[in-house]
Amino acid sequence: MSRIPRERTNPAGKRPGKTGRAGKDAPAVEPLNIVHGALPSREVILRFIADHPQKASKRELAKAFGLKGDSRVELKQMLQELEQEGMLQKNRKSLIRPGALPPVTVLDITTRDKDGDLIGRPAEWPEDQGVAPAVAIRQQSPAGRQGKGKAPVAGLGDRILAKIFPAVDRGGPAYTARIIKVIDRRRGASMGVFRTAPGGGGRLLPIERRGEEMVIDPDFTGGATDGDLVEVEIARLGRFGLPRAKVLSIVGSVGSEKAISMIAIHAHGIPHVFPPAVIAEAEAAKPATMSHREDWRDVPLITIDPADAKDHDDAVYAELDPSPDNPGGVIVTVAIADVSWYVRPNSPLDREALKRGNSVYFPDRVVPMLPERISNDLCSLKEGVDRPALAVRMSFSGEGRKIGHIFHRIMMKSAAKLSYQQAQAAIDGKPDDQTGPMLEPILKPLWHAYEVMKRGRDRRQPLELDMPERKILLKPDGTVDRVVVPPRLDAHRLIEEMMIQANVCAAETLEKKRQPLIYRIHDGPTLAKQEILREFLATLGISLAKGGNMRANNFNGILAKADGTPHQTMVSEMVLRSQSQAIYGPENIGHFGLNLMKYAHFTSPIRRYADLIVHRALVGSLGFGEGGITPDEEAALDDIAAEISTFERRAMAAERETVDRLIAHHLSGRVGEEFAGRVSGVTKSGLFVALPDYGADGFVPISTLGTDYFIYDEAHQALSGERTGLGYRLGDSVTVKLAEAIPLAGALRFEMVSEGREMPAAVRSFHKAGRRDRGQVRKKPGTRPPRGRH
Repeated sequence: MSRIPRERTNPAGKRPGKTGRAGKDAPAVEPLNIVHGALPSREVILRFIADHPQKASKRELAKAFGLKGDSRVELKQMLQELEQEGMLQKNRKSLIRPGALPPVTVLDITTRDKDGDLIGRPAEWPEDQGVAPAVAIRQQSPAGRQGKGKAPVAGLGDRILAKIFPAVDRGGPAYTARIIKVIDRRRGASMGVFRTAPGGGGRLLPIERRGEEMVIDPDFTGGATDGDLVEVEIARLGRFGLPRAKVLSIVGSVGSEKAISMIAIHAHGIPHVFPPAVIAEAEAAKPATMSHREDWRDVPLITIDPADAKDHDDAVYAELDPSPDNPGGVIVTVAIADVSWYVRPNSPLDREALKRGNSVYFPDRVVPMLPERISNDLCSLKEGVDRPALAVRMSFSGEGRKIGHIFHRIMMKSAAKLSYQQAQAAIDGKPDDQTGPMLEPILKPLWHAYEVMKRGRDRRQPLELDMPERKILLKPDGTVDRVVVPPRLDAHRLIEEMMIQANVCAAETLEKKRQPLIYRIHDGPTLAKQEILREFLATLGISLAKGGNMRANNFNGILAKADGTPHQTMVSEMVLRSQSQAIYGPENIGHFGLNLMKYAHFTSPIRRYADLIVHRALVGSLGFGEGGITPDEEAALDDIAAEISTFERRAMAAERETVDRLIAHHLSGRVGEEFAGRVSGVTKSGLFVALPDYGADGFVPISTLGTDYFIYDEAHQALSGERTGLGYRLGDSVTVKLAEAIPLAGALRFEMVSEGREMPAAVRSFHKAGRRDRGQVRKKPGTRPPRGRH
């Protein structure tokens, strides 16, 4: 993988020799009137950022307009104002227009336009931003740019990493794209539910909302029976009638968990079958040698993981610091499986790991990033077995401040494999036969070290959003048994804090070595999101200071004020929505949520490609022997970060949709029953209601709420009747009736049973002000409620 040179642009914003759409001439765009050295107007700034997304940092803007001294300060103030007004938002270290695509994006090629040119859309796009924008794909000549190299060529159904540019032709798609690389070439298979037809054969009912029904002839059913989830390929397309398809494989019954997770795997294009070359390389791998390793097999490192964990990639040990210069201090050791020894750059294993980006976890299966021979065997820190690892020894003062650390490449032997519950029970005075002998020498020192580290965490004040995580327990047949909220133990917090500090050490060491790396970065809330939150909090009498220099503890103060009040859940939800999404990037902007300036994922290389890159960077920069990062990888960090950030969002969406489908299937036999719920979202078109007992939510269309006019008040997150003054707000406890369940779509539709409550005086005054343009909706008699999710 190699870095692609930047597109060159001229001052007028046009790319010489290029057109707005692939292969088509486009009308010229009026050039910007730039006066070098003079502060540009707001309109010119916005236009320049739209036309030059790759030059949209503060430094690049100042350079482009020739600004120095006081003019640079004025530019900074203007950009802050545009952010506060919602005209700009941050993307890593650049600025983009709200809803705009970042300069490097993963696209799915979905169709062709009327001229036959390929059209793509972002692989992952937030639901709250509407329809994903179309992008015209510019195919390059086989010889590549300027006749050098070989240009990647893509086709329908492919997933690509692309450089994004604003289109010159304002009448077509808003963007054009140049292909950097083809990530995945998908075969032309579709998935759906097979339904038998009289006389033989059947039809395929699509699982995707935009899918098309197909006819399956009797000779092409592949043994499928009614209700089977199948993969098919197009057998014949005609000018008239439905397309005809051939069954390729039977996934299983739509009622099984296997089939439901396969829907998500297929819909998101998640690679789930390892190619033969990858399996062969994994099976041929030999145990690591002692080359460039220290022998730490006598150090009693232990693993603490979920009870059902099959791979163990981290182990811990703690002791008092014997140094007289650090009274009350502790030394914490974290050892992480040395995946970089086995997965070498550009090998079949490496290419497949990058293609996956991360492991994906469903309720009853895991789609691993690496084959089991690597993830569950050679790289798993099994009890009593020699295993290679990268370890970091961290020294903390008695006040919890990290005062030093050092990395080692080691051979270790885990002293014990414990579950969180097992370790916690021992500390709580209920040790078993395994934990009893290690309570004093191993477990108690670990807990003491955590108490010391916790002092530093409390002083750092990361964002403390404690949202319960629900876990689905399945029956043997793969259907839902029940939904539980596992208790959050100190054992969980101990491992979490030790892993966070190890990640900090990795970032600090690599920065000190001036080694390029991929950071885990988390930007602060945009000024526009802060303003929405500020308006909402004002309705509850809670203030949020203005200004762009927000810190995590500002939000902790808000959460503390709401703690124990009826608004606690509502405030937590709104604070969560105000936060940006953490991503990967080679440019460091810090981690807002953890309140850390330097942070890189290091502790899970078995299941995250970002961590593998950091391991290779440490091996190379510290002279630890084989398996270090290569120059080609360093040059491609921008592209790798963009890919794995997209793959992470892909995994999250697939996991969430699988849970939604499982719960919808679980409740499909209970249509007409009433459930206790909570309003989890308020929109112009209705209410989202969460069922806490099931970890699912459904939609109440506004047309079913009653005969009153209902007005959407964004500031108060409320829908309320204009005539009665009764309505519903975010966080309200309600009773709903299940009106419809659509398992394949993972959708639930409710009808409201609870009467609306009287709205606060501020909401009623909102009505009287006559601001009905912000969302008034009238129930139309005879209108059928929308189906599914909105």
